[in-house]
Amino acid sequence: METSFQRSATPLEKAEDFIQNETQFHLGVLVTEQSHPKTRTLSQTLAVDVPAGMRQLFSVDDDLPPVLRKTIASPEYAKMEEAIYRSLSAGGRVSFSGCGATGRLSILLDAANKKFCRLCAKKLLSRADFFQKLALQTNAIMTGGDFALIRSVESFEDFISFGKRQYQESGISENDALVAISEGGETSSVIGTIHAALEAEIPTFFLFNNPSDLMASRVERSRAVIEDPRVVVVNLTTGPMAIAGSTRMQATTIELLVAGFAFETALTRLLKEKLTSEEFAALGYEEKTPEQKAADFETLLAEIRSDANVATAAEYVDFECDLYKRGGRVTYFARDYSLDIFTDTTERSPTFKIPPFRSLDENDAPAPWAFVKDPLRSAKDAWINLLGGIEPRCLEWTPDDYRAMGGTEAQINDPPKIGRQTVYRFPIGNEKDSSRYEGIPNAAVAVLADDETKRGGEGVDEWLEACSACAAPFEQKIAFRIENALDSSRESDVKADFEKAFVFAASMPKTPLDVFVHIALKLVLNNISTATMGKYGRLNGNWMAHVDATNKKLIDRSVRLVSEIAKVDYKTACVTLFEALEEMESWDLDRKKTISPAAYAVELLCKKRD
Repeated sequence: METSFQRSATPLEKAEDFIQNETQFHLGVLVTEQSHPKTRTLSQTLAVDVPAGMRQLFSVDDDLPPVLRKTIASPEYAKMEEAIYRSLSAGGRVSFSGCGATGRLSILLDAANKKFCRLCAKKLLSRADFFQKLALQTNAIMTGGDFALIRSVESFEDFISFGKRQYQESGISENDALVAISEGGETSSVIGTIHAALEAEIPTFFLFNNPSDLMASRVERSRAVIEDPRVVVVNLTTGPMAIAGSTRMQATTIELLVAGFAFETALTRLLKEKLTSEEFAALGYEEKTPEQKAADFETLLAEIRSDANVATAAEYVDFECDLYKRGGRVTYFARDYSLDIFTDTTERSPTFKIPPFRSLDENDAPAPWAFVKDPLRSAKDAWINLLGGIEPRCLEWTPDDYRAMGGTEAQINDPPKIGRQTVYRFPIGNEKDSSRYEGIPNAAVAVLADDETKRGGEGVDEWLEACSACAAPFEQKIAFRIENALDSSRESDVKADFEKAFVFAASMPKTPLDVFVHIALKLVLNNISTATMGKYGRLNGNWMAHVDATNKKLIDRSVRLVSEIAKVDYKTACVTLFEALEEMESWDLDRKKTISPAAYAVELLCKKRD
């Protein structure tokens, strides 16, 4: 990651440059970067009482319903819903853009629409052409391309020009609409997609989670779009995250709800116009207003934290944390909701500084503690299925491209290898991978949700058979199920396929994008993985004590973390962080992948005191 300083500069010079010249990335004032009072003792609580720690985490989601209800009643939300409907009706394309967690959210929304259309084409064969076209009327723009699903592309989010170029290259027509999503409201690359949309004169919406007036007063790049009358701002401020700065949690939850509800309502409106009443009924979901869905979300929140579910979550945290403490690895096997599990798993690496997914070309790198595989498909087909039936949208930019966009010296001299063929080298399919089970302990965990938990459903038995074959070499074979409390017609019988089952239950109404299944998975997985890492020792209170520092925003967050934990001023913390980064350049790869610069900077300060 480069700022305006030269690589040869000293840590002190780099720190002074960052403090003086990168003030637009000093974001400690943002609400999303603050410490939530409900979880300030989280790491200490998890160390002695995991169920109590789980309840602390779940309690922060109570901040969401009031904001959700206010938002769906707002004129800004109505404008977004109308613009999506008009774009779909005119044959245009609705693009969702984001970076990091919001980039993965954008891909999820796009893939969910494609999955829905694929299923509808099977149910209504005479309308197959209509649904095949509709599937292509959504698009996702992830900063760094779809490679960034696996791991962040260093410093890409710092460039407005990169986001603008990505959106332009994806194609923009006069009937399109853009829904740009940035948890903080300041992500440069996402703001770049807004500039591209404004140049194309299409409806543009900006969803973020900090007060608009705060963003406009503190961050110039945010002010440029927030105060532009052509941009409709949908503000989703709910307060601090359960983990300070970890916007993969509450911020992306409410973004998924708001963007998902708006798209589903517009989509339903279109389908009721284009289909007969009998055809619409055959699709198998109940039409609901956003207000009814908001009430359903509140029901889901209450049910997901029932005593039974919390006890199950705590038991699973103990299981996975113990596995990691003994040097073990877990491999998740997923079906239709593989993208949800994939997202939570990949996001653990930058959040808690654990080894990221590795490709077949990176055998010298440490194996990831957690990985995701599709037991039915090859890696390439698994990627296509993950994305809703399309090949990964990757970037093949040249040195001249980076030079024209004002990229860093490193990007110009050695362009990142983030193309499609690189993506296909990550073995997320059913290929044999002995690294997942050669060490003891290890576990295969089959993650199933909603209809997937019932034998006899379409493709379920076939998937279970394939999963059983792939899981055969593993020491432990576990089922992780989220069952729909609204479906009491059949009793689950997949438990027999596994040695142990962790079972959760919650009400998940049927909707076109399966928003409630995605939300249930997100709430359970995010909170469990956070609690697991907290119990493991990767949190300090509710601060990400092992956050990585791969871009300017994360450098600032790391500096503030060092300052908070080591009780030093911002400048001292900043200098020490750059000292840590310089020293870490000579470390072996395994050490680099598992120790964060922030944690090492704190260690250096402690040594200086001693």
